[in-house]
Amino acid sequence: MTAWPLFVAVFLACAVEAVEATTIVLAAGTARDWRSATVGLTAALATLAVIVAVVGPAVSVIPLRGLRLVVGGLLLVFGLQWLRKAVLRASGHKALHDEDAIFQTAVAAARGTAVRPRAFVPDWYAFTLSFKGVLLEGLEVAFIAVTFGSNQHDLPVAALAAVAAVVVVAGAGFAVRAPLARVPENTLKFVVGVMLTAFGTFWGAEGAGSRWPGGDAALLALVPAVAVFALLLVAVLRRVGAPSPDGPVAAVVPAATTAVTEVR
Repeated sequence: MTAWPLFVAVFLACAVEAVEATTIVLAAGTARDWRSATVGLTAALATLAVIVAVVGPAVSVIPLRGLRLVVGGLLLVFGLQWLRKAVLRASGHKALHDEDAIFQTAVAAARGTAVRPRAFVPDWYAFTLSFKGVLLEGLEVAFIAVTFGSNQHDLPVAALAAVAAVVVVAGAGFAVRAPLARVPENTLKFVVGVMLTAFGTFWGAEGAGSRWPGGDAALLALVPAVAVFALLLVAVLRRVGAPSPDGPVAAVVPAATTAVTEVR
């Protein structure tokens, strides 16, 4: 994989996480206290920097074959999870991800909690909401950057893509002081789900000892193949129609994707 495909893959995946983290911080600052939300954001970024500094070098010393097997498996799990939700949303079997609605819900919940100053912040709730949101989403950003970069022996490019995604999304969010509702996040999640599934399959197979025809060029066929399969699932589910309120929608989706545990 050359530098540009690596940059694009990491940038898109990290942009999705950055949108969610920015929405949380904006909700905490808008409904509660901007100083506390900003301190929470800063504390989370500092914590992430320490984690990456400690864990990053450890990942790079793992034998490449073992690393690709483990990382490929993890990316496949994440990719199938994202792709399953994207397929359900695109087919109308799951509500579209609405950052504006999430922002309004978070604001309403924040305003309903009493203000409690503690130590160095005037509003502990705003601090913890911002801190936890940025830390959790930031860990996913760090995981994507470190694993992609380590696998391709190009951590600088992966790190640059992750930082660029965070800066662009956060800058846009704070410039307008509103959720990034116009960002086509559902489309982004579909694309990222396809890419993570394809990369996970590619690296997992290589880690298990397989050799892809054409080497890295096999990704040029694997990514479209996963995308076509996902779009076929969307078409099939649309023909099935609206889900029954008495039965689970997930039963329609192949077992390989429904086995993934939802964490979001």
